[in-house]
Amino acid sequence: MRVVRHDGPRAFLDRAEAWLLAREAENNLPLGIVGSVARGTDRYGSPLYFATVEQGDDVRGCAFRTPPYKLGLTRMPARAIPLLAGDVAGAYDSIPAALGPNRVVRAFGAAWASLRGVKAVDGARQRIHVLEGVIAPGTMPPGAMRPATSADIPLVAGWLEAFSRETGLPEPGDPRTRARSLTGGDGGDSLLALWEDGAPVSMAGFPARTRHGVRIGYVYTPPRHRRLGYATALVAQVSRQILESGFSHCVLYTDLANPTSNGIYRRLGYRPLLDVMDVDFV
Repeated sequence: MRVVRHDGPRAFLDRAEAWLLAREAENNLPLGIVGSVARGTDRYGSPLYFATVEQGDDVRGCAFRTPPYKLGLTRMPARAIPLLAGDVAGAYDSIPAALGPNRVVRAFGAAWASLRGVKAVDGARQRIHVLEGVIAPGTMPPGAMRPATSADIPLVAGWLEAFSRETGLPEPGDPRTRARSLTGGDGGDSLLALWEDGAPVSMAGFPARTRHGVRIGYVYTPPRHRRLGYATALVAQVSRQILESGFSHCVLYTDLANPTSNGIYRRLGYRPLLDVMDVDFV
């Protein structure tokens, strides 16, 4: 068992992509993030980190980091985790957190805490869901879906801040910068849809894609517009458009502390795939 560090995203994907694609929905995060870095479509800090866990000629797991974000982990053998922690320590004096399958990330947290003299604390717990066919909501609320545009940047920035506060998943950087990217205000395509009923009342993004799937995120409805079916209708329509455009599946993450959203997505046809969690280092 060994850890192999790769010089960049392209070299990492050359080695790991086939292994990641064998569980494409589960591995949507590394496929989406590393693919985006390889295309040069995002700017991150340094050093970037891309590594595979290998045994013989086989890939058995992966790890990646795009600073200032947390370390991402995939499934991997337990005996590889101390080796990986040692290799990550060769790249970083500190990391804010790690995200991955529950068993893997807890074991990594213990190894990292021992190496660095920090405390590993359980953070947000999420569930990855996958959908191959949409079950239409029984009733639809008034209004309609439309793509977000650069004119929506102030609204979207405020909603992104509220989304981060409520989910406990803060994103580094300026919310207006992220809003500009999602709405196409920086010259790209819009990656965010709004449900409008007289005025925007809910949002849902589709910020990353893999070879056969798209990840949905940033699903948010302000409190005064909740329990009216807006988010349900919006996620259903976004998911349907993704599948009709030729992708085979949609993926989304839900907060396990929010049973309401988990129930909504199940009724639309999303099925649980894998539980993942953060371990924060303090």
